[in-house]
Amino acid sequence: MRIQRRYSDMTKFELQEEIRMLKEKAVKAEQLGMVNEYEVLTRKMAMAKAYMMDINEFQVGKTYHLTEEPGVNFTITYFNGVFAWGYREDHKNEEIGIPISLLEKPEKR
Repeated sequence: MRIQRRYSDMTKFELQEEIRMLKEKAVKAEQLGMVNEYEVLTRKMAMAKAYMMDINEFQVGKTYHLTEEPGVNFTITYFNGVFAWGYREDHKNEEIGIPISLLEKPEKR
């Protein structure tokens, strides 16, 4: 039995291994038609990926594209850990938190 550790306590290598394992499980769940299991596993992957990213690449007040929803933008109002809190452009009345891994990285200049 594997001991579950917090993503925040894992090294980059451990996070990469976790993502690899989750991806394998997600593929199996998708093949078996287990939609809910697949969704849970993809969210876990997004969380693990968020811990491997540099939050300083993103800025409060800026708008970013959502990687999983083409054409939908998200404006950040604040951060809490690896979560960016803010508003989707199509739901400006509802503040939500999403892992920073779901935001398209800004272009380097």
